Amino acid sequence: MSEKSKHIRQIIRAGLGDLLEQSISQRIEGTHLEAPILIGAPKPHTWYRIPLAEGLSGDGSEYHIYLKKGTTDNLCIFFSGGGVAWNEYTAARPVTGGRMAAGEPNFYWNNLRPVTQIMNIHMGITEAATEHNPFKDWNFIVITYATGDFHVGNNEFPYKAQDGSHQILYFHGHKNFTESMKISRAHFPHADKILIAGDSAGAFAVPALAGEIADDWYPECRDLTLFSDSGQFLYKHWRHTAKCIWKAKDVVWKSIHTENITVDWYRRLVEEQKKHPERKVRYLYASSVYDYLLSAYYNDVTKKKYATDKEVQEAFYQQLKDMVEELSKLEVGFSFFLNSWKNPLTKGGTIHTAVRSPEFYFRTRGKRTMATWLWDAVHDRRYDVGMGLLKK
Repeated sequence: MSEKSKHIRQIIRAGLGDLLEQSISQRIEGTHLEAPILIGAPKPHTWYRIPLAEGLSGDGSEYHIYLKKGTTDNLCIFFSGGGVAWNEYTAARPVTGGRMAAGEPNFYWNNLRPVTQIMNIHMGITEAATEHNPFKDWNFIVITYATGDFHVGNNEFPYKAQDGSHQILYFHGHKNFTESMKISRAHFPHADKILIAGDSAGAFAVPALAGEIADDWYPECRDLTLFSDSGQFLYKHWRHTAKCIWKAKDVVWKSIHTENITVDWYRRLVEEQKKHPERKVRYLYASSVYDYLLSAYYNDVTKKKYATDKEVQEAFYQQLKDMVEELSKLEVGFSFFLNSWKNPLTKGGTIHTAVRSPEFYFRTRGKRTMATWLWDAVHDRRYDVGMGLLKK
């Protein structure tokens, strides 16, 4: 196939991708699938959207979070995922339906739109209308994500877009987090148990911000579970990115010493929590062993190729083995859920995240679903699942 033919094919795919996203958005808007804006007191088992006047998405558009009132005094604070931008090149390539369909590099969501609601509140642990979800009766705050900064940024970053225009990427992740926690505290002032969880980019935010949640927002809670689903992305310039591009708080960027930002942040958090022996803190991590998406990100930073293949998937696998070992060395009893579930939509590789997908309560590894494993963990029945996958 000639380069001209490939280019035309990409244009067609991009157009179809944008049309599909628009169609999905139209089907959501104004229907029961769209979470209503919260006015007054929330009703149990109903998702609400709460616009935050002081919040901002990456492209400068409005920002909102989601809230659901349960029937218990247990609270899940969930950090959404949605990619990452670590330099000007990635900042200029946000996710669109067209880019995804055309297979073009697309690194992060830079705004909230109807299609992102499906990912945030309608699947997996956030699904309120299924008996398969053991957490359906919990209170929930979903801290949405559209800033590309692992929820820790405090910067307005100039970059040149692909069309040559000069734009600003609002790395306001930490400001959005702070405003979200004000809402959480107002609606759920007391919590018997708190599950701080996140997937993808939100998985990195868990160790970065759990200390703030425990110390500043819910210091009276003595029962905490921390859960990162798929937070592995090795990059040797994380410290520079966090300090100079995201302009994260000093305590956040100063704790980065290696390529593995997640391990560094968990290491800092574990040391901090030693000052609070009155708290019970459980540490959980999950991943598939050949993550198709995270391996593509790693391929981009090492070979400037945003795609996955067997070679980079094997590199991801070896890095996962090292990561599990490093987390285990922290001596806080990390529990792991590993799987080898294939992604049917990609050529090779395994799925990326499961906690907010049907896999959460339908697929099993070692006769255990992730939902069962997580539910058992928050009730002090901790164990590992899938560790045999690392013993090849």
